[in-house]
Amino acid sequence: MNLAAKPEPFQHITVLLNEAVDALNIQENGIYVDGTFGRGGHSRLILSKLGEKGRLVVFDKDPQAIAVAQDLAAQDARVSVVHNGFAGFQAALDELGIAKIDGALFDLGISSPQIDDASRGFSFRFDAPLDMRMDTTRGQSAADWLAVAGEDEINEVIKNYGEERFSRAIARAIVAQRGETPIDTTFKLAKIAAQCVRTRERGQDPATRTFQAIRIFINRELDEVQAVLPQAVECLNAGGRLAVIAFHSLEDRLVKQFIRQYSSHVPLPKWAMVREADLPQPPLRAIGKAIKASAAEVAANPRARSAVLRVAERTAGQFDFQAA
Repeated sequence: MNLAAKPEPFQHITVLLNEAVDALNIQENGIYVDGTFGRGGHSRLILSKLGEKGRLVVFDKDPQAIAVAQDLAAQDARVSVVHNGFAGFQAALDELGIAKIDGALFDLGISSPQIDDASRGFSFRFDAPLDMRMDTTRGQSAADWLAVAGEDEINEVIKNYGEERFSRAIARAIVAQRGETPIDTTFKLAKIAAQCVRTRERGQDPATRTFQAIRIFINRELDEVQAVLPQAVECLNAGGRLAVIAFHSLEDRLVKQFIRQYSSHVPLPKWAMVREADLPQPPLRAIGKAIKASAAEVAANPRARSAVLRVAERTAGQFDFQAA
């Protein structure tokens, strides 16, 4: 398949560009992973700090992003491109013959070009086919899922991933509406949400939470975050950094809890005759506090307002992953 880059009509402004790359503490000859290439803002800055022997592996699901990444790789032999989500992090690195890395960066969620390209079906600002897939070459579209999902499943998705109080009413209306006509465009879904959401949040469209929830579900976004964090830690050399930018509370909560769990000692009962200094070293060390975009960045790019960057460093401590 020809993935040659095409002229890019939709611009992407990289959020927390310098903060995220600085957080990786780039080593000149290190091996780094950009788990969400997008349009390559973070990747290009990482490459500018790497020496000739350095290496960068980039992941993305989106065919348009992959086209840009492959153009970059054609110009820079240090770049390897993986057209896939980052849930397959370890397997992809194994295929590339990479056992250990010195840093991994993940800029979670949706990119500006995906939102601004009406044909992708992510936004209720445009009337377009209701797709919402980050990777348009595989998987089930939002319209296909809404055509077959049960009311209870739709309710659970909108309630849990969108934190939408009116999820049951929206799910019921979707099932009733599709009996008459398919819900196959963004405007059809947005209209249903607007009719069911009885209270308005200031500055927010009534369809916002529903669209967010279905997008997260269709792309398995939270599942991928949960899958990749332990894989990334397992691959990090001691001193290597994990940096994650999240844009909504569900993602950020997962990252925050993961870093907290693996940078802390297991609590001991009060009667235990063991000093904390004698306990095994945790596998991670949290680096600083959560970082948010500056007022200047938010003024220049309002989409940066909700971004939260969390950073952790791999220690020499043993990592024993405990699935929830």
